[in-house]
Amino acid sequence: MNSTTEIFQGQACWRWQLPQGDSVLVSAQGAQVLSWQSAGRERLYLSPQSVFDGHTPIRGGVPICFPQFNQRGALPKHGFARNMAWQLAAPPEQSTVGQATFEFLSNAQTMAMWPFDFCAQLQVNLTPGSLQLSLTVHNTGAQALQFTGAMHTYLAVQDIAQTRLLGLQGQDEWDSLTDQHQKSNGVLQFDGEFDRVYQTPPVQDGPTWLLQDQDQNLEITQSASWGQSVVWNPGANKCAALSDMPPAGYQHMLCVEAAQVEPPITIAPASQWQGWQKISVLP
Repeated sequence: MNSTTEIFQGQACWRWQLPQGDSVLVSAQGAQVLSWQSAGRERLYLSPQSVFDGHTPIRGGVPICFPQFNQRGALPKHGFARNMAWQLAAPPEQSTVGQATFEFLSNAQTMAMWPFDFCAQLQVNLTPGSLQLSLTVHNTGAQALQFTGAMHTYLAVQDIAQTRLLGLQGQDEWDSLTDQHQKSNGVLQFDGEFDRVYQTPPVQDGPTWLLQDQDQNLEITQSASWGQSVVWNPGANKCAALSDMPPAGYQHMLCVEAAQVEPPITIAPASQWQGWQKISVLP
């Protein structure tokens, strides 16, 4: 396995590549996975108009939203972890499996916004044909802490109009655009702005989602410790209003997120929580 450090768009990053050719690129900002190439193609969407200044949210890849989902609280949208520098705690292993761990600790800046001591670790596990991200949050303080969050995964698709997402049939579905609650029919198609939250089973057996995008199929699984999945595409009108997206960018991405929207996760002092998402390329 080949592991290197590099500067991408002016920002410090780590890249590693397996002998089979699969590779991953991770930014120091947010420990954000910016690229995952598998079976000869890019599997994540990264907006060509993303801002790379070291603190503005990067549009695409896999942002880690912590300790707040969206604007459900007083913190910056999706929390502060994606906007700050993480450290490489354990470099990629020199083997046919590329696994690295990144770490983010509470500090004076985070305490001014959110008065809790914590250690967040993101393990990036690259194997041939799959990428698994595992987030562990340690409560290192003397009081219980609560948080919400997500792995805000931007998947690359060839044409959103031809993309289908299958899974979670019969589970509770909340359409945040219309504020309607219903049961999912298990087959999602996209012809405009789409923003829905799905309740995931407390015990999962098999994949959560199957993404069908013309000639590619992706299996998406998440741990039961994430209570929900979020599916999002801005559609043409909202995309045109986003300064860090090209007008047609919505046609080539779909967010499928492992999330905890509500209720918040509680971690007792000296305890920890872990949640993961795994994406696999199907033949």
